[in-house]
Amino acid sequence: MRYESPDGGAGLRRHLPAGGTLPGHRLRFGSGAAGVERLEASLVGEGFATHRHDTYAIGMTLRGVQTFRYRGEPRHCLPGEWHVLHPDEPHDGVAGTDEGFGYRIIYLAPSLVQEALGGAPLPFVADPVIGRRDADPALAAWLRDIDEPLDEVDRLTLTLRVVRTLVRHSSVRSSFTGSSTRPGGRAPLALEALARVRDLIAGDPAVRHTLAEFEQVSGLDRWTLARQFRAAFGTSPTRFRTMRQLDLARRLLRGGAPLAVAAQLAGFADQAHMSRMFKRAYGLTPARWTAALA
Repeated sequence: MRYESPDGGAGLRRHLPAGGTLPGHRLRFGSGAAGVERLEASLVGEGFATHRHDTYAIGMTLRGVQTFRYRGEPRHCLPGEWHVLHPDEPHDGVAGTDEGFGYRIIYLAPSLVQEALGGAPLPFVADPVIGRRDADPALAAWLRDIDEPLDEVDRLTLTLRVVRTLVRHSSVRSSFTGSSTRPGGRAPLALEALARVRDLIAGDPAVRHTLAEFEQVSGLDRWTLARQFRAAFGTSPTRFRTMRQLDLARRLLRGGAPLAVAAQLAGFADQAHMSRMFKRAYGLTPARWTAALA
């Protein structure tokens, strides 16, 4: 049975790794599923550079003060508080005190959010910090045992729990009924057609496809495709491909591949190109990210 923390996350703090106050970054990936990643991180000293990812990120600060700039404003997230970051929104991450900070976080693919909402626009949470009183205690259960495997039922349940939080705190409220009709009477997104483009890219991100190929596989013109792809998945087709290249590069690096080999196999021009894209996505260079893995 999953544990629902009644104490604003205090019950999760004992799960942070020993040595979490040592200088540097410590990252540990838990068990995930298709479209779902769970991560534990501790940071002391130098923070994460400005970066952006193409997933929703919803996490709880467990120790210290997490500070970050988001949409041009400084934010502070205290222990027991949650932070919610929208896909493709630039942000950084630094410690507000000398002790550093630790957190656990869920990364959720926008495509899963779209499936849960039945084609409604992706919810946007304008205020990225959710206080203890407003947080969903059941969501903390999915961060307590991040090494516990996620089956298909868990994946569905976790997605719905995250989506309910997103919708509840969204600046544009949704009824969360699963209707595919967009606000204002506009036509729904062509999700099946867009999914074909998404799957084409994800199937082999090292391959650079042309707009003509996207038009052929989707049946949409390039302008409609560009607009609707971002509305459906939170980013552009080009950026989506880059992030899937980086997913592949991370898997290779975790498997021990040298940087140059990972860059080549993931379809980057060279190691320097991969390093630039990597830091823009994760706030660390590939070498520092690999060194930070617990």
